Amino acid sequence: MTGSDRAAAERSDDYLEAAVQRLLTENTDIAEQGITVDRRDGSLVLYGEVESQQRREEILRRVAETYPDLPLKVDIGLIRAQAPTEVEELP
Repeated sequence: MTGSDRAAAERSDDYLEAAVQRLLTENTDIAEQGITVDRRDGSLVLYGEVESQQRREEILRRVAETYPDLPLKVDIGLIRAQAPTEVEELP
C-alpha cells in the first residue's frame, strides 16, 4: 500500500467511524450517545454501556443492516439501572 493509499484508507476509516456514530446518535429509535466507535484490524469495534439487552441488540441490528459487509466486534456492556436504595443526604 502506498503512502497516498494508506492516507485515503485512514480518511475513509475516520468517515466510517463518524457515519456510524451519527447513525447511533441521530436515529430517533436509537439516540445512543454512550457507544464509542473505533476501527481496528479491518473491523468496526463498538464499545460502551447501554441499559438493556434489547437496546444492545437494536444497536447491533441497525449497524449490521446499514453496513452489512463490515465485520463487527462488540464490547457493549449492560448497565443495571436501579432505583436508589437509600436517601442521599447533602451537607
